[in-house]
Amino acid sequence: MTSLRELTHKEDYLTGGHRLCAGCGHSIATRQILMAADAPVVVGCATGCLEVSTTIYPYTAWKCSFIHNAFENAAATISGVEAAYNALRRRGKVDSEFRFVAFGGDGGTYDIGLQSLSGALERGHKMVYVCLDNGAYMNTGIQRSSATPKGAWTTTTPVGKVDSGKPQKRKDLTAIVAAHGIPYVAQASISNWKDLQSKATKAFTADGPAFLNVLSPCPRGWRFSSDMTVKMAKAGVQTRFWPLFEVENGEWKLNVKVRDPKPIADWLKPQGRFKHLLAPGNEELLAEIQDDVDANWDRLLRRCGVTE
Repeated sequence: MTSLRELTHKEDYLTGGHRLCAGCGHSIATRQILMAADAPVVVGCATGCLEVSTTIYPYTAWKCSFIHNAFENAAATISGVEAAYNALRRRGKVDSEFRFVAFGGDGGTYDIGLQSLSGALERGHKMVYVCLDNGAYMNTGIQRSSATPKGAWTTTTPVGKVDSGKPQKRKDLTAIVAAHGIPYVAQASISNWKDLQSKATKAFTADGPAFLNVLSPCPRGWRFSSDMTVKMAKAGVQTRFWPLFEVENGEWKLNVKVRDPKPIADWLKPQGRFKHLLAPGNEELLAEIQDDVDANWDRLLRRCGVTE
């Protein structure tokens, strides 16, 4: 794996001066991932926070080939570019190595872009798809997505006398992608940069499609101070809400064994979107959320063949 010293000397494909919110996890994740590329990259980016904040015409924060595509078709776009590149290589018109990567938020990946993503994975394109998961449609006003955790406040799952935030559990997209049988799938967090770097390197060198699902905290939507972004990501790992694991050629592997986890309430408490859960009367819902986290962890351990 690339050392920290080596990383400091690598060129950033995403520069400073963009318009992402202070403390946004997207720029941290994107820079870390692209530093792992071993060849020039072509980036496809779904409409969303990352795209609108880095490519406001006539400016761009990207120092690589960049394609803005619609909300729902980032995977289709970059798979098409990869197919065109291979056709040009067969004709002898291109001899340089390139890597192909698509970025999308959870709205454009879990929901609107799932069909496009599934198709690209099934076809077997040599590409990396990165989901920057901040748990809602943040760019359009903090609406719930299928990645939004149970109990979270959003503008479409308000908290009041009738409802206590989103009533449904979040979708396990990483497992859904792993079910496609592609060479490499991983779940990562910006708080564990060595782990993320290692997984990005494996993704770029995989012989076929690769997928990274990265926890990317959003100060605006999660309602926390912008200086706490990495701490929030770390707490997500330490409470087992966001386990770090990878699936290489069908083999599941747990990367971080959280043996003495913190209660999920420790992760929820600093986030304004969950403040109602800590109020009297919501003890049962809070217990349900903890039970869901514990059940998901136990299921992951069985898949990885690990015992506590």
